[in-house]
Amino acid sequence: MRMALSLAMRGTGAVSPNPKVGCVIVDEGEIVAFGYHRRCGAPHAEADALRNAGERARGCAVYVNLEPCCHQGRTPPCCDALISAGVGRVVIGMEDPNPVVSGGGVRRLSEAGIDVTVGVMSDECRWLNRGFVRNMTAGRPWITVKAAISYDGDMALSNGESRWISGPESRKRAHMMRSENDAVLVGIGTVMADNPALTVRDVDGRSPQKVVLDRNLDTPPDSEILKGGGCVIFAGRSADAERERALTERGAEVVRQQGRGSRISLADVVSELASRGVNYLMVEGGPRIISSFISENLVDEFSLFAAPKILGRGLSLYGDVTLTNMEEAISMKNVRTSMIGDDIWIEGVPSCSPAL
Repeated sequence: MRMALSLAMRGTGAVSPNPKVGCVIVDEGEIVAFGYHRRCGAPHAEADALRNAGERARGCAVYVNLEPCCHQGRTPPCCDALISAGVGRVVIGMEDPNPVVSGGGVRRLSEAGIDVTVGVMSDECRWLNRGFVRNMTAGRPWITVKAAISYDGDMALSNGESRWISGPESRKRAHMMRSENDAVLVGIGTVMADNPALTVRDVDGRSPQKVVLDRNLDTPPDSEILKGGGCVIFAGRSADAERERALTERGAEVVRQQGRGSRISLADVVSELASRGVNYLMVEGGPRIISSFISENLVDEFSLFAAPKILGRGLSLYGDVTLTNMEEAISMKNVRTSMIGDDIWIEGVPSCSPAL
């Protein structure tokens, strides 16, 4: 199962809205074949492994980190392929949270006389596909806040200058993180202050979809973020139509808020992104955007690059978040720390993030 999980990771950044799945076929302790889901629309992990195994799959044990699908999608049901191959046993890491599949794959395999075991390394399996699980159960992506901060917790000097707080090694890792997410989100303040491209550079990987929260459509038509396409701008209902036309002519897609007034609802934004197949969303905005996500309990993970610098009175990562007692403090779990160059990379899940 650990090997299946390792194989599944190879699909990171390429398989959404599908889950990441790996499959290992074993005959009396010997690995016969393996496979994984490479990209959305490609054969699923089970089909890939069975193709590699050929006739040798008959009677074998199959290890897969997610319940095999039992419905017709872009590809045929994996359960049917396993049954047709004559496998003797299927070991499943976790049940599929997709209500179209959940439990159905296990039943179909069992009814065909195949020995089925469910729940091997289930915590690891759920963590690997946390974005898929969050989409299926909560209707939104797994949301990670990524930021470079000083040791005193600031993202920038008081005048807004922020290049560069973190070192080159951290910035390279941040680009790798972009390639691992389906979309990256910033606010109009970041667009105006930094004119970011939000593309993947310095590492191999696919650039994510670019998302901008811009209530009044103030994004300049010559912004770097519009180059190369793939930019979705969420705007208020009352935003100027001429500005929308100028932005769409540069390849942007404008999605207007449907609620009352001009305020953009973060809950509506993340729900819309999930419906578009975004399982993993990285927030790279400034203090105002980050504090809004924190205040609305829409943060599943923090990824902070803390540089050995003191900025004094600067712009705090947490913006407008104000607490009145220690009981309101955001506690973290699953905390992981490592050194990247001279920076400390801190990752953690806030306790308010819904359980997987």
